[in-house]
Amino acid sequence: MKNFNQFKMMFSAQLKMTLRERQAWFWGIFFPVILMVIFMVIFGGGSDDEFSSEVAIVSESSNQTSDMLLDQIKQIPVLEIKEEEPVSHSKAEEWVENGDVDAAIVLPESAEDTSMTLIVNKEDERGTTTQALSGILDQFIQQANLQAAGVTPTFELEFETVSSSTNDINYTDFLLTGMIALAIAQGGLFGMVDMVEMRRKGLIKRLRMTPAKMGIFGLSDMVMRMIFSVIQIVLLSLIGVLIFDAHLYIDFLSLLTVFLLGALSFNAIGYFISSFSKTTEAYMGVANIVSFLMMFLSGVFFPIETMPEWIQPVSSVLPLTYFAEGLRDSMVYQTGITTSSFWLGIGNIVLWGGLSYVIGSLLYKNKSIVSTR
Repeated sequence: MKNFNQFKMMFSAQLKMTLRERQAWFWGIFFPVILMVIFMVIFGGGSDDEFSSEVAIVSESSNQTSDMLLDQIKQIPVLEIKEEEPVSHSKAEEWVENGDVDAAIVLPESAEDTSMTLIVNKEDERGTTTQALSGILDQFIQQANLQAAGVTPTFELEFETVSSSTNDINYTDFLLTGMIALAIAQGGLFGMVDMVEMRRKGLIKRLRMTPAKMGIFGLSDMVMRMIFSVIQIVLLSLIGVLIFDAHLYIDFLSLLTVFLLGALSFNAIGYFISSFSKTTEAYMGVANIVSFLMMFLSGVFFPIETMPEWIQPVSSVLPLTYFAEGLRDSMVYQTGITTSSFWLGIGNIVLWGGLSYVIGSLLYKNKSIVSTR
């Protein structure tokens, strides 16, 4: 009972300190919301639309071959022909240069001519739309060659997808769970800055002189931050579902597991950073570097598979990578705790958190800052 009363008093004190700190509310609650809204608006809105491209058709002299190819090109559903009719070569180049169309297709000038030309903007030569158009036309020409030769294709490609999830998921769901993981991770990384300030002012040393137990002090701090993280996950989920039409299929047991262990581990990493930071500025500098690196290398905004191959091994050791994947497993894919990949990620998170806490505790025990103030 004595310990419980001590916990209540310390928890109340931690809560009041946090509520009085307006910057903590902004960076902990409103900054993740603002960041998520920006990314959702930029990347979430049209990401699920089917590919389509607007092109211009050049046919300087109408002939049997060009008319036949034009009729077949009009049947390609993803191609939209500007003004519906062929235009001159110079007009098509002008449109491509000005970005009015994605590309221009030049049809054969005579019935004996067998080549077509694709005109694209040099600046967009390696762009996704250009590559897709090149692939579509290449496939189109192969089919036209087979048809002209009277050959029936022997082999064909059938497209099939498999997934561990039975639910309809999209990029908005991917981004929402990544932003929730990032918000909770940043809450842990930046939340321990108070420890530096309390140590600098000598408050921790004075607290040690009282009957208060430092373990209960740390526990009350972590519980308060856990409540902070619950507010984050609920608020971000509501915004994602109600405003951006995200879909959540929550497995509560796996969500509770990854949330508790993930939040504790990132708090431990923040605790470790505070153990060797002598000033608030030093702490924020290190925390910002760690947060910035993990933000872009952990698959929060984009799948890791889209990154350069040489950087993917770095992503595979970062705790935020596994925390984001764990939240997706429990909030979107609904795969539960029975998969080995889930527990592999949990093991990585716990390893980072455990090592950070042990090393931080040793540094706090041996550091001279506490004992000299």
